Amino acid sequence: MKFHVLTLFPEIPRAFFESSIMAKAVERGIIAYDLVNIRDFAYDKHKTCDDSPYGGGASMLMLPEPLGRALDSVKAKKKRVIYVTPSGKPFTQKMAQELSQEDELVFICGRYEGIDQRIIDSWVDDEISIGDYVLSSGEIAATVIIDAVYRLVEGVISKESLQEESYSGGLLEYPQYTRPEIYEGMRVPEILLSGHHENIRKWRLEQRLAKTLVNRPDMVYSARQNGLLSLEAEEMIETITGQKKKFGRKKNHRNEVKE
Repeated sequence: MKFHVLTLFPEIPRAFFESSIMAKAVERGIIAYDLVNIRDFAYDKHKTCDDSPYGGGASMLMLPEPLGRALDSVKAKKKRVIYVTPSGKPFTQKMAQELSQEDELVFICGRYEGIDQRIIDSWVDDEISIGDYVLSSGEIAATVIIDAVYRLVEGVISKESLQEESYSGGLLEYPQYTRPEIYEGMRVPEILLSGHHENIRKWRLEQRLAKTLVNRPDMVYSARQNGLLSLEAEEMIETITGQKKKFGRKKNHRNEVKE
């Protein structure tokens, strides 16, 4: 899979592509990327890429000509083009899974007040928002989407690691623990030390349901509507909703070791 990132500041996404799991995926040839500096396609010697908007406004707008030529340079008409913007559709895990099936994606990173609407009308397939807030950097928003997408590409991360993550099966992830067994008086739940795989599976499902009910009850409703919950899960929900205080504990209620 290849990502084309059109940006005024290529140094921002470059660090991401050259680090951690992404760097390994690039090295193995699973992922490829192309950082396109929009300033390279500006008309004048000053590499001007912005101007004041028609009708007035407090900020500047990215010029359509340099951006259009940058899009032409990556043959964007034949690829799926994404513009990251606060006014786009909310980004979801389902959308990440859909985008991970593409061979190539083109990202337009906005700056200032955004980009000329004629670029959106002519080039953009998807306007995507990563949340109900505004960033000064389209590069950061594009990187968030790329990170969620590339890890779903086959060969980047093992399928086992993806199966019980947050949002898989319509639920959030269960709590995780590692060594030491006791940390600052708090003990790892005994069931995780038991070696009984079926009991551990049930505990993890219960914890996923409980966490989702507390933090994202809308997801449980959606999972039910879409038939994603098993009869076992539905029975656990009845138990959990009768023990809300137990599963909704705050951090000052700790699983402390008794002396």
